[in-house]
Amino acid sequence: MVQDIKDCFCYFYRCDDFVVNDTKLGLVQKVREHLQNLENSAFTADRHRKRKLLENSTLNSKLLKVNGSTTAICATGLRNLGNTCFMNAILQSLSNIEQFCCYFKELPAVELRNGKTAGRRTYHTRSQGDNNVSLVEEFRKTLCALWQGSQTAFSPESLFYVVWKIMPNFRGYQQQDAHEFMRYLLDHLHLELQGGFNGVSRSAILQENSTLSASNKCCINGASTVVTAIFGGILQNEVNCLICGTESRKFDPFLDLSLDIPSQFRSKRSKNQENGPVCSLRDCLRSFTDLEELDETELYMCHKCKKKQKSTKKFWIQKLPKVLCLHLKRFHWTAYLRNKVDTYVEFPLRGLDMKCYLLEPENSGPESCLYDLAAVVVHHGSGVGSGHYTAYATHEGRWFHFNDSTVTLTDEETVVKAKAYILFYVERQAKAGSDKL
Repeated sequence: MVQDIKDCFCYFYRCDDFVVNDTKLGLVQKVREHLQNLENSAFTADRHRKRKLLENSTLNSKLLKVNGSTTAICATGLRNLGNTCFMNAILQSLSNIEQFCCYFKELPAVELRNGKTAGRRTYHTRSQGDNNVSLVEEFRKTLCALWQGSQTAFSPESLFYVVWKIMPNFRGYQQQDAHEFMRYLLDHLHLELQGGFNGVSRSAILQENSTLSASNKCCINGASTVVTAIFGGILQNEVNCLICGTESRKFDPFLDLSLDIPSQFRSKRSKNQENGPVCSLRDCLRSFTDLEELDETELYMCHKCKKKQKSTKKFWIQKLPKVLCLHLKRFHWTAYLRNKVDTYVEFPLRGLDMKCYLLEPENSGPESCLYDLAAVVVHHGSGVGSGHYTAYATHEGRWFHFNDSTVTLTDEETVVKAKAYILFYVERQAKAGSDKL
């Protein structure tokens, strides 16, 4: 059970429901509304005064001198609702992937509440069903709020309540894995977009969007959506039997690639340590795509030998996505504990060249395999169930550091020193330069 003291309700995991105890005549609700009215009338003037002071301080704090002229910083932070930094870091990163973010912000708003419940928080319960819950709509509202510049921090509580409803793994206020949350979020956005929303098929909207051509679509679990059109790529998995030489090929769609940090680098925690070379993102990608002999626990079932045999495995990238999401596997199980690999991994801000990892590199253009960094999520601390998540992201040529409700300007030198957990690379547009990793 989780209790919200502020709003006087309890959430019970076993029955998957919000509970607010009241009498048949609704006396508790009447008292609550009366007290709310008293509070509103007593503090309205004070709130207006504080809001005006906050707006003035916000304006001053969001001014930046660029080339001698003063410019406003429009970035908005996200309030921590109780160990929700994992969600905030992912939301800020996605909000700075322009094509993905713009698609959602341009969707028509959907009014889920009307009549007596308008303007009041709704508790989505099992008895109401999931028809009143829309992850797409709450995600859209959050993205719209992040770059308006009208407030220093936005509270994503409505989105978080929907996450509780449709993603049981993230209920409660304990620390969660940001990568796991990102995968759940993208998967559920994809599923909801496939099903249509507000009477309009999202697939139909996607087809009308000229910026997302059919050649860029990658179907995962059904029809293509903006999620798969932006993040979707295809891997070719080759397995060869070492006994008879039979080769098996399989194509797997992906939204992100999870990369191991090679074992020889795991003791090197900082860039300036002298004990050996620095681990680079290229080392992690090479480890992912290199030929690997499967061990005894992963024997391949050979259809020709008709039994499990020793084999080799190799990955090729058959199709690159528009946004390449790379997850560095920093957490691993040892005995009964999940430890963190705190190795520094060097990564480029511009010109990540993915051509050598393609199945057919000769069919790609000179610029189509180059990627520039858009955002990076960082985990601070020693374990997956503890610590803190922040994000760096670039917007209109400037780098920002997003630490929950605090947003600060930073520089490229600071970004490249970060111990990245998740990296978001955006496909470079043609004629944008030729820097390579």
